[in-house]
Amino acid sequence: MTTAPPPSPGRPATAARRTTYRAVLAEPRFRLLFLTRVLGVTAGSLRITTFSVLVFTGTGSVLLSTVAFGAGFLPQLFGSLFFGSLADRLPPRAVIACGYLLEGAVAALLGLVRLPTAAGLALVALVALAAPVSTGASARLIARWLTGDAYVFGRALNNMASSGAQLFGLALGGAVVETLGPREALAIGAALNLLCAVAVRLRMPQVPAEREARDGTGGGTSGGPGFDASGNAGGDAGEGGAVRTSLRGGGALLRDHAVRRLLLAQWLPSACVAGAEGLIVAYAGTRGFPAGSYAVLLACLPVGMLLGDLFAGRLLRPSVRERLVVPLIALMGLPLVGFAAQPGRTVSAVLLLLTGCGFAYGLGLQREFLAALPEHGQGLAFGLLGSGTMTLQGIGPVCFGAVAAVGGTGGAMALAGAGVLLTAVWVPTWRRAGRTAVSPVSGTS
Repeated sequence: MTTAPPPSPGRPATAARRTTYRAVLAEPRFRLLFLTRVLGVTAGSLRITTFSVLVFTGTGSVLLSTVAFGAGFLPQLFGSLFFGSLADRLPPRAVIACGYLLEGAVAALLGLVRLPTAAGLALVALVALAAPVSTGASARLIARWLTGDAYVFGRALNNMASSGAQLFGLALGGAVVETLGPREALAIGAALNLLCAVAVRLRMPQVPAEREARDGTGGGTSGGPGFDASGNAGGDAGEGGAVRTSLRGGGALLRDHAVRRLLLAQWLPSACVAGAEGLIVAYAGTRGFPAGSYAVLLACLPVGMLLGDLFAGRLLRPSVRERLVVPLIALMGLPLVGFAAQPGRTVSAVLLLLTGCGFAYGLGLQREFLAALPEHGQGLAFGLLGSGTMTLQGIGPVCFGAVAAVGGTGGAMALAGAGVLLTAVWVPTWRRAGRTAVSPVSGTS
């Protein structure tokens, strides 16, 4: 099966065309990536939740159970920095299938073998280290197979799938653990991962690694695509290992003004909102809300995200979405500031729903971010984007939780909203509204 060439950054002809979610899902290759991602994220959430339960049951330690939960997220940034270039150096079908197999194998080991807590934590961290490689390879394929507004919708669908499947996996984990037990729940997660690996291996077309695609030598293991020997983006890499190439490539991306600003614009608001989200249970408890209210409040954010993405995607033209980036970031932050007034349950739900709607700002940055990347080495960049988001979302609750211990949960949530608003003020200082193209990464600071 032949594949379309990679999209040229900032190509205006396709960028101006409007598409629909249905049209994007009609692309069979993207549909396969989307469906396997839904199953994979569900299985990952199931594994992380159940492992946390196992650790708490075996040790009685709240701290260790918290570490067990965070071990599935925090190491991802290190995985991107040290191994992210493998998303470009290796054939994506093999990378994605092996990623699902690794996750399934770890889930099976945790379920079948009574490992020491330290060994279990090491296995979960290992999966987290490898996650940016497979997610980066998948994102590179989306950028290859979808162009213009279809690419924006594809990224939005993947984000919605991740959020929804993560919540579903957490809920499923609790139900299955209660009904069957934690080890049986881990076995179900392992089976879902195996199904994903088989589907990718049998149904996804073979796509060469970037170096193979460029020079036909099959030398996908001898140097990082998209970065020269000094680590600058855009060149053809010299000889070097994956760790060396990943560090150089990640450094080149972070040194580039345009890429660094676009990364921060996508990282910082979600990190602040995650900090506020982590305080919802405590806020509901301190305000004396009825039992179970925190679950409703927690659900308001992802529901708002879904509504915001659907509204912005279906009703707004691409140029309008890009002009609304700053107002939508402000929409994320302003409702959280309202928690300084200690609102009741109904008002809190409305505020969190509005905050979730503001996440649609990401639709207006997707084409700009893709255009800012080098033509080669995009898998590393997408892995860095995803792993940085996950890591900061893990750090955010810790930081704002410390603030809540001093100033109360409502004040800490309001401070998180103020952090989002500061990002909204910062973005216009370097970004022109309605921007449709930027220069590729140059590798200079």
